[in-house]
Amino acid sequence: MFSLAFGLVAAITQPSSAADIVLAAVPVAAFGLWAFAPNVPLAAISVGVFVPVVVAQRSGQLEPVMFNVALLAFAAARWSRSLGAAASLGVLAAATPVLVALVQDPMEVAVGIWLVAIVFIWVVGRAVARQDRLVVELEGTRRQLAEQALLAERRRIARDVHDFVGHGLAAVMLQVTSARHVLRRDLASAEEALRSAEEVGRLSMEELRRTVTLLRHDDEAGVAPPLPSTKEIPALVDQARAGGLAVELRMRGDFARISPGMGVALYRIAQEALANAARHAPRAQTVLGLELSDGDVRLVAETSGPVATVRATDPEGPRYGLIGMGERASALGGDLVAGPTPDGWQLSCRLPLTVDNELPEGGPRMP
Repeated sequence: MFSLAFGLVAAITQPSSAADIVLAAVPVAAFGLWAFAPNVPLAAISVGVFVPVVVAQRSGQLEPVMFNVALLAFAAARWSRSLGAAASLGVLAAATPVLVALVQDPMEVAVGIWLVAIVFIWVVGRAVARQDRLVVELEGTRRQLAEQALLAERRRIARDVHDFVGHGLAAVMLQVTSARHVLRRDLASAEEALRSAEEVGRLSMEELRRTVTLLRHDDEAGVAPPLPSTKEIPALVDQARAGGLAVELRMRGDFARISPGMGVALYRIAQEALANAARHAPRAQTVLGLELSDGDVRLVAETSGPVATVRATDPEGPRYGLIGMGERASALGGDLVAGPTPDGWQLSCRLPLTVDNELPEGGPRMP
């Protein structure tokens, strides 16, 4: 459309011979071919632009067709596949005013003005091409970040669901097993065990609803559902004791200094540690220790006694619980180590207390 406009302006403002009018129409046809047949090389189109423009200028008429050369410079800079091709066609376009000055007698073309204009248009084309590349790279980066965010969200949901569902099922199964063992001998104890299993199941369902609500309304305004914290760890231990697990809790330190995010991580790690103890060592003795020092907080779960052997077909074979606990610790700049000991199994988690950890409002802060 631009080339057609240039040709019409030249034909109307500077009437010339029919042959020169035909020459002025050739660049229009060349650009039209390139627009509707993108596979045609731009180098071939440049011949259909460069030669007619130079020849049409021999009489000093139809100077507006020179704008086709500037248009060619922009197209070369914008759509060439390589910098070398863009530079070559740009040099050809810049040389056009010089060649026109050589064929004109007397010379009437303003060589300097046309040369500056063509070079400027070529630079603009390169800038537009670079901007388009940056836009494509930005879109690619956004897609990658979106995919990473989706994977991170899936891992977070998997950790939360694994933690409370695994813990709840382990406690329920322990109670059901106890009820089955005493069903024929002690109906009262069996009924109590089933009542405890029902209570644990109900609590697990409430926690499931709370977590799903939090995940759905994380970005919405309003009052967020309460999150678990270190203050609820004693209740967690009492619940494990009610399920028949021999567990002792040892806490030392001012846990008001722990941020909400760290409190959630410690609660979930303790929950998973107790669930693993109930699942793999229900007849063993477990000591859950939580200690707060000046620089960090440590959680240790040590199980002493018979530990069940993990079967090759165990669905927990990939140890998603340990993976989730490790991810929670790493996210807060800490570390987690778990493995067998001569007496059973031990899990140790260390989380640093740094200024990056947001403290509860009104609570003391580390210097």
